[in-house]
Amino acid sequence: QVQLVESGGGLVQAGGFLRLSCAASGGTSESYAMGWIRQAPGKEREFVAVISRKGGTTYYADSVKGRFTISRDNAKRTVYLQMNTLKVEDTAVYFCAAGRTAVPDGRAFGYWGQGTQVTVSS
Repeated sequence: QVQLVESGGGLVQAGGFLRLSCAASGGTSESYAMGWIRQAPGKEREFVAVISRKGGTTYYADSVKGRFTISRDNAKRTVYLQMNTLKVEDTAVYFCAAGRTAVPDGRAFGYWGQGTQVTVSS
C-alpha cells in the first residue's frame, strides 16, 4: 500500500506560480499512475492532471491545460505539479493520488494523500 504526502501549497497572488510535490512511501509508487485532484470550497472534487507510470502519457483538465504541468521522478518517488499563471478560481485543496491506469478521471485513483491548500488572491 502506498502512502502519499503533499507539500508546496500556500498563498499566492493571481498570475503567480507554485510547485506542488507529492512524496510516496510504501508499496511501489512507480507501478502507479499518479495524479492531482482538487476540491474547492462547496464544490465536488475535480480532476486536474494525471501522469502514467513512466511519465510518457499525461492528461489535463481543460481548465488548467497550458498553465499546469505534471511530472514525476521515480528515483525520488515524487510527483510534481507546476502551476503557472494561477487564477483565483484555482483556489482549492489539492490532493495527490495513485491509481492503476492513467485516465483523466478522479474516480480511477485508489490511494490519496491528505491534501495541501492552495489559495490564489486577486
